[in-house]
Amino acid sequence: MNSLVHDGDAVTIALESAADVATRDAVLARAMSPNWKKKTSQKLRAGRKPAEGLAFVARDNAANVIGTVRLWNVSAGIDADGHSVSALMLGPLAVDPDAKGTGTGSLLMRHALSEAARLGHGAVLLVGDAPYYARFGFSAEKTGTLALPGPVERDRFLAIELVEGFLDGAAGMVVASGEKVSKPSKLRLVA
Repeated sequence: MNSLVHDGDAVTIALESAADVATRDAVLARAMSPNWKKKTSQKLRAGRKPAEGLAFVARDNAANVIGTVRLWNVSAGIDADGHSVSALMLGPLAVDPDAKGTGTGSLLMRHALSEAARLGHGAVLLVGDAPYYARFGFSAEKTGTLALPGPVERDRFLAIELVEGFLDGAAGMVVASGEKVSKPSKLRLVA
């Protein structure tokens, strides 16, 4: 668990639990633009579970959820031999507006990337503000031969390799590959 102290308030990062979902959703609603669910990167997350062990929340010293980040399993095209390139898609990263400027977003990012590397993942992709994400090592250098399933500004489609050269030769469409969310079964009445 990572933590930081800002103006006497401690922030800790922990795995997201089922009990955090409603609060996390409220943070997303407050922090994101109203149309964030319509964005191309959301198409890769819809109906899927986050990658195992890679969904995190930030809590303040009163244990309130003030930030969130999740990583998702994707296939980042294929390599030169025609094999699928397993990667992660990050997002959304969000911090409650009342906690902006405290370093919480940076703490969440660093923790998520560290855990992804520790778990053996080779690369992380995202769509976001290049100047913000560059400080964590993201760039558009490795995404030029990859495509997303919808419109995206090319300079906002970024990647970081957790294993050097991991995305070399990767080309094609980025598609969701993570576990699907199970839908509740419908009861069928037989007369």
